[in-house]
Amino acid sequence: MIKVSKQIEDIFFAGNKGLVVLVDPDKPMKNEAIKKWDHITSFWLVGGSLLVNGDVYETVSTLKQYSKKPVILFPGPGMPITKADAILFMSLISGRNPELLIGQQVINAPVVRKLGIEPLPTAYLLIGDGTTAAHYMSFTMPLPEKKELVEATVLAGLYLGFKYFYLDGGSGGKPISESIISLVAQVTGRPLFVGGGIRTVDQCLRAWNSGATFVVVGTAVENGLLNTDELWEAMQSMKQ
Repeated sequence: MIKVSKQIEDIFFAGNKGLVVLVDPDKPMKNEAIKKWDHITSFWLVGGSLLVNGDVYETVSTLKQYSKKPVILFPGPGMPITKADAILFMSLISGRNPELLIGQQVINAPVVRKLGIEPLPTAYLLIGDGTTAAHYMSFTMPLPEKKELVEATVLAGLYLGFKYFYLDGGSGGKPISESIISLVAQVTGRPLFVGGGIRTVDQCLRAWNSGATFVVVGTAVENGLLNTDELWEAMQSMKQ
């Protein structure tokens, strides 16, 4: 398989847009749903803010059985690392929790190398009012949507050498504003993932048009809120 990083870069530098489906191991997708979304998703993300009864290994294995798209781990606190095509090797730079800035990364790095998983160096930023599970579980204050603060934070991430940026409003939150997405896209000039609170095709389009390279959807897929045909047409309209 072509490296996931190259696939991300190819989409970004071609000026195209992608969709990423986030699968929570506690709420695994049925085989029929995987096949339904396989033609439209660029990648699969596996992870969540809290793992209760889910099996990460089984979730990854099922996705790889019914889809040829790359599977990327989206690690939350305490989530086990299992063999996948890649991992968002993230640092939560919007917060000041040392465990999520560098602590968990030190623990996970040897495992990632041993399993041969491709690491994707990602600056992860929580944006919003602090009411979502991601905010609670990270023990951090999210960044408010204040342009100067967001700009300084992503600029620091860029200077630290992160190759990818992920803006997350958190599941159940509201979508990140178009102005913030546009700002981050312009400042970083790097592939940008945007997720959290996106429930409609129009919201996907707004994020893409604002500068998101990849829109990440999870809860909307679980709850059947997105029509794949409409979403496919919207994605085609975004192609250069």
